[in-house]
Amino acid sequence: MENWWIYQGVGAPHAGILRLPVPPPWRVFDGGPPVAPRDGVDSGVPRRLGDHRRAVTYRPRTPELELINAALYLRRPLLVTGKPGTGKSTLAYAVAHELALGPVLRWPITSRSTIQQGLYDYDAIGRLREASLSAQAVGSDEIDIGHYLTLGPLGTALLPYEQPRVLLIDEIDKSDIDLPNDLLNIFEEGEYTIPELRRMAATQPDVEVRTADGGQVGLRGGQVRCRAFPFIVLTSNGEREFPPAFLRRCLQLDLHEPDPEQLAKIVEAHLGPDAHAASEDLIERFVSRRNSGALATDQLLNAIYLTSAAAVESGMGREQLADVILRHIESDADGA
Repeated sequence: MENWWIYQGVGAPHAGILRLPVPPPWRVFDGGPPVAPRDGVDSGVPRRLGDHRRAVTYRPRTPELELINAALYLRRPLLVTGKPGTGKSTLAYAVAHELALGPVLRWPITSRSTIQQGLYDYDAIGRLREASLSAQAVGSDEIDIGHYLTLGPLGTALLPYEQPRVLLIDEIDKSDIDLPNDLLNIFEEGEYTIPELRRMAATQPDVEVRTADGGQVGLRGGQVRCRAFPFIVLTSNGEREFPPAFLRRCLQLDLHEPDPEQLAKIVEAHLGPDAHAASEDLIERFVSRRNSGALATDQLLNAIYLTSAAAVESGMGREQLADVILRHIESDADGA
């Protein structure tokens, strides 16, 4: 184990984040006042990482650990590319769990995603409706704009936490062509403005708004600036190229498919040692079929679960039943 690693890939939570040195001068941010850390168990951890009393599902190789830790040290986003099922999204949950950084903030990207959706949502129609009703009521209180604002995953991650939050921007390669460029300034400056609050700063400087993870936070003057730059994981299936300016602001990690040893640990963590011992043949079958076409790791887990739960009742052999699941993701017509 390298002494400089903050994230070690061991799976068990530890206080290694406290050893993270100060950022380089060009990545120092001074947002404040500090926001209290977000406590609580991330509901995504058991589904993503399995049962840590059995095994560790995500155990990165040394080159991967080096890039993950480099991103932590340099306060730079990590662009993770790989085939489906290689653990791109799981990486974010593994880092958040091991370094005790709170629940992962997840922003799933579609072709319609915009930078504002990642930063905040403003329900203008709801506010106008309530303002109209209040105007008809005698002695009604002034409408609090904070009731109609909710910070998005990116906006929440950039709050001035003392320790970095983990933000998963999932499938960035599915975005509109402009979104990567829109993220450039955010990644560089670590701050953003909410114009709706900025316009009211003179009369209502302090506003309480909801956060993407169900909390509440006070904002002053409509300005948000981070204190600890978040650990950002952007995943990509490699379906498009990104602008050089975007790539310059990220560290790039290409994840390889899990080898048989890693697959065995994944099976044990999710389904237990008995399932692992009884499924070595299916792991070999999965690896063999993966060599001739795309297969995702969750297909192996589904096949092992199905053969253990339904093989006898189905009247089919284990391998025959497993083959119902272990079909290549891409058809031959698509070039698989």
